[in-house]
Amino acid sequence: MISGVEVHNRNALYLLAALCMIFMTMILAIQPVYLRVILGVTLADAGAINANVQVVTEVLDMLVVGYLGYLSDRYGRVTVIVYGFLVAAVAALIIPSSHQIGLWLGVGGLTVFYLMRIFMSLGTAAVWPQLAALTGDFSTRKERASLMANTAFMMAFGATLVYAVLMQLPKYLGIEAVMYLIAIVAFAGAWFARRSLVDVAQRFDEERVPWRQIGQLLRHDRRMRLAFLSAFASRNDMVLIGLFMMLWMIYFADIVGMTQEEAVARGGLVIGLIGAIILVTIPIWGWFIQRYGRIAALTVGMAFSGIGFTSMWFVVNPYDWGIYIPAILIAIGQAGTLLAPQIITIDLAPPSMRGIILGAFNTVGGIGMIVFVQIGGFLFDLIGPYGPFIFTGIGNLFIMLYAIWLLKVLKEPEPPEIDEACSTC
Repeated sequence: MISGVEVHNRNALYLLAALCMIFMTMILAIQPVYLRVILGVTLADAGAINANVQVVTEVLDMLVVGYLGYLSDRYGRVTVIVYGFLVAAVAALIIPSSHQIGLWLGVGGLTVFYLMRIFMSLGTAAVWPQLAALTGDFSTRKERASLMANTAFMMAFGATLVYAVLMQLPKYLGIEAVMYLIAIVAFAGAWFARRSLVDVAQRFDEERVPWRQIGQLLRHDRRMRLAFLSAFASRNDMVLIGLFMMLWMIYFADIVGMTQEEAVARGGLVIGLIGAIILVTIPIWGWFIQRYGRIAALTVGMAFSGIGFTSMWFVVNPYDWGIYIPAILIAIGQAGTLLAPQIITIDLAPPSMRGIILGAFNTVGGIGMIVFVQIGGFLFDLIGPYGPFIFTGIGNLFIMLYAIWLLKVLKEPEPPEIDEACSTC
């Protein structure tokens, strides 16, 4: 056990991981139907507009996430997490009134929605990378896979809860009421983080962001390069599933005679199934990583994920049973593609620079998000709803091939020994 970390601190970390994912997933899941029903976005523009919202937020996240990691190294992760939750909560509180505020300001509701989504995204960009850094701070290398699996399990639980349960609420409470629930979740996260988390990592003393050291680490360690490439290719996976799967369901609803609210509920069940399978497989992935290594787990995860995404080519009707085959394959691989790269990055990062290196890792993931979501939006409109999934699957398969080559040319050595049991010394 790391000095200064109690069991209740780890438990608080797990709960906050779930709250953060509930917040992030709910806004992503409700966004398509909010734009469709409240702001009147048409089918012809749906793919591009929804993708543009995601891309705009990701561009700004990409610009600040590295610096937020540096701030967490300098001033503590808990402070950054609390303020991130608060910023996101205030923005979420304004969104249900975006149409009225837009009319009052003369700029349109969509503009206000864009702006508030940016602030929500910036807020969460201050939260979830620091939760990953805290997982590294709270663990030694020997137990890290287990703790990361626990954190990922709670994140998957949060996402599953959203799609399987909370996304049924619009049918009963209305879309705007559910938007207010999102703000409540963020306010609860800020309060709980302030009361229950603790900073234990050694503070970073330099007043400048150490980009040169990060570049040297990437140049000299192929494992770190693989982790960053994996972030580029696969960090968008769950966002892409949540956004384009829900879009597919919503805009196919008219063809099969469903209402928008029924489509949201049906899409939530499919995505909820993916989340449930991820929940079941996360402990298995934790064991696999500990037993066979980080790179082997990444390879297998990318294989399942890539095959699942490309199998969407054969899906015609998203309400047909055939969609469950690729969905299950994607779900099986998902935890491996998310867990292994983060564990590699945390293993290789000096404890005092963990925040900034994870920030750089997430910056690369943000670039990948922009590329895959933006291109996916155009593919959705141009060639069909399966386009974004096939594009993502091809990217994951290329990373799989690189990981296989890396397994052949080197063994997976231990990173330099670091006295993590006394990280505050």
